Amino acid sequence: MRLDIGFGTRPQVLEIPEGNLMGVLLPGGLPSGPLGVDALKNALENPIGSGRLADLVRPEERVVIVTSDVTRPVPSAKILPVLLDELRRNKIKMTDVTVVFALGSHRGHTEDERVRLAGESVFECVRCIDSDPGDCVNMGRTASGTPVDITRVVAGADRRICVGNIEYHYFAGYSGGAKAIMPGVSNRSAIQANHSRMVHPRARTGLLEGNPVREDLEEAIRHCPIDFIVNVILDDKKEIVHAVAGDYIKAHRAGCRFLDGLYRKDIGSRADIVIASQGGAPKDLNLYQTQKALDNAKHAVRDGGIIILVGACQEGFGESTFERWMGEADSPRSLIERIQRDFQLGGHKAASIALVLEKAEISLVSEMPARSVEKTFMRPFGNVQNALEAAFEKLGKDASVLIMPSAGSVLPVADERESEGKREGAIIQ
Repeated sequence: MRLDIGFGTRPQVLEIPEGNLMGVLLPGGLPSGPLGVDALKNALENPIGSGRLADLVRPEERVVIVTSDVTRPVPSAKILPVLLDELRRNKIKMTDVTVVFALGSHRGHTEDERVRLAGESVFECVRCIDSDPGDCVNMGRTASGTPVDITRVVAGADRRICVGNIEYHYFAGYSGGAKAIMPGVSNRSAIQANHSRMVHPRARTGLLEGNPVREDLEEAIRHCPIDFIVNVILDDKKEIVHAVAGDYIKAHRAGCRFLDGLYRKDIGSRADIVIASQGGAPKDLNLYQTQKALDNAKHAVRDGGIIILVGACQEGFGESTFERWMGEADSPRSLIERIQRDFQLGGHKAASIALVLEKAEISLVSEMPARSVEKTFMRPFGNVQNALEAAFEKLGKDASVLIMPSAGSVLPVADERESEGKREGAIIQ
């Protein structure tokens, strides 16, 4: 069987004996309903837990639209024109609107990237800027002690509209909703305080209730209110298959339920080998982002198995603290012990990889130098086919293989009653 595996802007081709293949973990079938821009318009016309956006915003109010940065697949260039048309229904002047790209702890954009994210027509008619973690306003503190430090232009707005996509997140449960504000337009100290809760056992993929990271970031919205959200769910080709709009909790939860129907997948039993890709650009720009595929893949591999993580990682590690922690570690266990006594943003990615390494071996197929990959305790490869052949050599020619082409999006759920590595019942097309 020949398969294309997402890798940067040019997929890699993989050949695998059909007898070894447990399945290809793909999203479920779509329910009937509008797609693309029609889905956006439908969501705006039928908001959840809220009135229509055009009726909430008054002329002369300062409006910010917070949307994602270049590391996220959010199709802002499709969403923003529809949002602006909705605002124009109530005669909102475009000079009162600012689009803010939420950087979180990521690098700033080039002007070309901002134009591409917003779309030329939007870029020409409204101000489009990056969030500024160096210029934040403290708006309060959560019960857990997280400072609600928000970039000034967002903190000072009369109305805040948040745009994002909903997918699984490895310790906030799901992306989207309030994450546009915290960590989206927060500073490093605020993000670090919130993310320090990732070591809690309930801070995990697909869990909202009782998740301390999610509860903390949503509490931050009491200090920096969100007036309206527009969140989309994307397919593996990054096309909009559903949209929700309205209240930042109620609409978000409805979107999460829709996501589960598409991407939460029972796999029966765990595989010997899991091949996991972020799906290509832009989500595999660096290892900091590619790691998200690894965290979902860990649910599908048996103890002692091998995960083949596929991501171009053209920008290398993607974050300086992450790279430094990896370079300073003498073992995966040392990273886990370090994060428990000294939580640092960036270091948390290193610890997340280390947690998976305690369960399985990881091969990284990337464009990173082999020496850099070896710092991460992963085995470097430039080609996914070579990585698979090496895995067969170690685990045997009969080893079972599960492929996750959009591993950052799909959440595998194994039946723990089944023996690990058993092939029967693992069906996923």
